[in-house]
Order: sequence, then C-alpha cells, then structure tokens
Amino acid sequence: MEDDNNIDFHQKLLSIDEKLELEDLESLKFLCSDLITPKNIEGIKSAHQLFQKFMDEDLLNKEDCFLVAELLFLIKQHYLLQNIGYTKEKVVKELSTKGKISSYRVMLYNLSEEVTKDDFEYIKFLMHKDIPKPLTSFLSLLRHMEKQELLSENNLEMLVKVCQPLSSNLTKRINQYKNEKKESENLLEGHVPEPPLSKAQEEKKLSVASGTAESSQKAFAKESTEEAEQYMMGHRHRGHCIIFNNFQFLTMGFREGSCKDAGELRSVFEWLGFTVTIHDNTTKDEMERILTQCRTNPEHKDSDCFVCCVLTHGESGSVFSSDEKSIAIYDLTSYFMAHRCPGLMDKPKLFFLQACQGMDMQESVPLEADARNANISPPAPKKIPQRCIPKEADFLLGLATVDGCCAIRNKIKGSWYIQALCHQLKRLVPRQEDILTILTVVNDEVSQQADVEGKMKQMPQPAFTLRKRVIFPVPLDAPPPSKENCLTLE
Repeated sequence: MEDDNNIDFHQKLLSIDEKLELEDLESLKFLCSDLITPKNIEGIKSAHQLFQKFMDEDLLNKEDCFLVAELLFLIKQHYLLQNIGYTKEKVVKELSTKGKISSYRVMLYNLSEEVTKDDFEYIKFLMHKDIPKPLTSFLSLLRHMEKQELLSENNLEMLVKVCQPLSSNLTKRINQYKNEKKESENLLEGHVPEPPLSKAQEEKKLSVASGTAESSQKAFAKESTEEAEQYMMGHRHRGHCIIFNNFQFLTMGFREGSCKDAGELRSVFEWLGFTVTIHDNTTKDEMERILTQCRTNPEHKDSDCFVCCVLTHGESGSVFSSDEKSIAIYDLTSYFMAHRCPGLMDKPKLFFLQACQGMDMQESVPLEADARNANISPPAPKKIPQRCIPKEADFLLGLATVDGCCAIRNKIKGSWYIQALCHQLKRLVPRQEDILTILTVVNDEVSQQADVEGKMKQMPQPAFTLRKRVIFPVPLDAPPPSKENCLTLE
C-alpha cells in the first residue's frame, strides 16, 4: 500500500511536469534558488528533476507538497493545483505557516512579470558594461546581478536605478517590499517583555520567523483578491479567435485595406495565445455554418476566452455578408449564449466589429467608409448599442463607431479602429491592463484621428455585460507581434 501511495504521488508530480514548459521551469528554479544551491539548480532540466531535488532536501513528500503548490500559485498555473489537492484559496490560507519562498524572491519574480521585452532591451543597454550579451530574459539578468553582487536582499539600489525610468509601478513594488521588510525587522527586534500581541501581530511574527515574510502574505492575499475579480486565464490554450474578413461583394465597394486589418488581428491574437482562423469573403450561409461549428467546438471547455472579429460593410445594428445579406449583430453574438454554447459558460466572449453603423459621414480618398452608401450629413450621437449583445453576463462588443455613423478605413494602412485596437493591445497587455481600460485608450486614439482636411472624425463604442476584468497574460514562449506581420501592405 505504501508503494502504491508513492507511485500515485510521483504520477501526480509527473502530470504537473508534463504541463509545464521551459519558461515555467526557469521561473520555478529562480523562485526556489534560496532553497537549493546554485550548483544543483543549474543542472536541472525538468520540473520532475526539481521536485526530486526537493525530496532529496526533505522539502517535499507525499504528506506535505505545499512547496509545489506555492510555486504553482506564484507562476499562476492555478489549474494544476488540483493535481495535488490544492486550490488558490487553500494556498493563501496556509502561506503564513507553510510558505518557504522569501518575499524578496517573490518581489523579483513579480518585477520580471511586469518587465516587457522593450524594457529588458533598455535595461541591457543601460547595463551593457556589467552584463554578458547572451542573457535572454530579465530573470537571467537578475541571477547574473546576484552573482556579481550587484543585487541582494539588502542591496536594491542598482535595481531601482534601472527600473525607475521605465515605470513607476516597478519602483513602487520595490519600495513596498523595502518598507514591509523594515516593518518585519522592527517587529523582531529585541525580546524585552511587551504587552500581549494581538492575533494579527502573532501571525505576522510567526510568518517572519518561519521564513515567509509577512509581505509575501500581503502580496498573495492582494493578488488572490484581484484575481477573484478577474476572469480565469489559467489554461494553456487561451481560446479560439475567428475573423470574418469580407472585402469583396456583389455590388458594394471593394474594402481595400481589410486584409491589412485581418493580418494584424491574426498576429496580435496568436501572440496572446489564441488559435486564429481567418474566413475571407463568406456568404451569410457560410457565416452561420462557421458560427454553428464554432459554438459546438469541444475545445471551448479547456480554454479561457473566445474572440470573434468581423471586418465588413454594415448598417445600424447589422453587418453584411459577402453576398450582401444583412446579419443582425445580436444574432452573431447570441450563438454563444450559455444555453447554446455551454463550453463558454462564465467565460468572456469578445466581439470586435469594423463596420459602419450608419451613413452619416463624408467620404474622401484614400479614406473610405464601410457602409453601403455614405451621406455628407454630419454624424449625430446615438445611444449605446446594448441591444446588440445578449441580456446575459460575460459579453463584450467593441464597435468601430457609434450607431448611425460610418467607420473609417485607410486603403493602405487599414482601419482606424482595428489598427488602434491592435496597437494598444500590444502596448498595454504587457502592463496587465484590462480590456475595458485598453478600449478606453483605443477610443481616445481613434477620436484624435482625422482626414487630411480635419473634417472626418470617428468615435468607437463598446457595450458589455462583463462581470469581471479581462486581463490577458502574455505567454512566455510567444514572441511579440513582428513589424513584418504588421506592415505587409506598406
């Protein structure tokens, strides 16, 4: 029976190992580098080898696997916690007494999660005399700084110096750690008789004495609270993104520049971990067939999110297929209501539409309006198109323009809205901004654009029934969208 239990325990660890990637392993090795000597860590090539090293050091056994749970929690692989009988809430509850990862190590790791590729290149430029060229990640840079004694728990000056020009959030995180560390040290100074400590003070003292600083507990608790307000993004497969790119019609104008938009959307959403499929010039029957196939896709069960982008001509409350048949926007979105698509229940369903919602706009070359016809009358503000999304939770509809107005598309550069959307996703997702914040910035960017005469303007408009924030994690193994993908038609 004992052997069976050991086999079962090792199988659970192997199952976790199979789902972790190389970048995850590097994160784990960095986080536990205070627990295992650097020499032993360097030779580890898999998570299972790391777990075996934990067992050799009496840090892990079948009765106590909290260290693995703590590490999985830190690198946000929460869906793997169930393999060893844990949940996020249970990890947070046990951190004060069982946590082994220092608040210093957690702070550095969290910094690495916020540092973008551009930030890293900037830091390497600043420190080019102190670091070797082969360093490929911010974590590897931090390890090198520690080896060169440029960084330690009590020596953060160099780190602050290089992070300060990049983001106030980075320096704020470092200063928060320093302040909480000082509080913890003050709490442990001296042992003269004192009044009885409150329960909160006892827990605080215990957390420091057991090797897990109180700042870690605060950070974890705060992160857990924030994550409770976010949609889960823990699956390896982010989800499916389908793009309807209708640019050729029977009698309507050819939508030159639409393929530029489609290519940019593919680049960005693949970067975010989605499986992207582009459908060019689809008839109404074909669009309905594709939507039906998509809503019944069993892969939704093991994904986090769904995205649908429609690039076409349109009018108020509807879009056109390539055979020029009108499809109500509500009909498009309602395919993915919970009773019709249970695999996406409680998951965010995001729709982005580049299509006119009316004819109130002037026309100018090389700018075009995505409408059947375009009037010269000035645009009139309309109400939010809430009627276009189902009256149930977890939907977001991003429209390129307000109801009644045209959406502008540059024949060469693509549409104002889609280009701004892709630009801000690339810029703000690494900063962990949520989708509504990003769409607000998109609104601002588009609203400031105008034609050469300064007469044509546009204002996008979102409608949503989201219950939580949508924050996309950038996969560690995904390269950023390349300029080559973005500028194929220039």
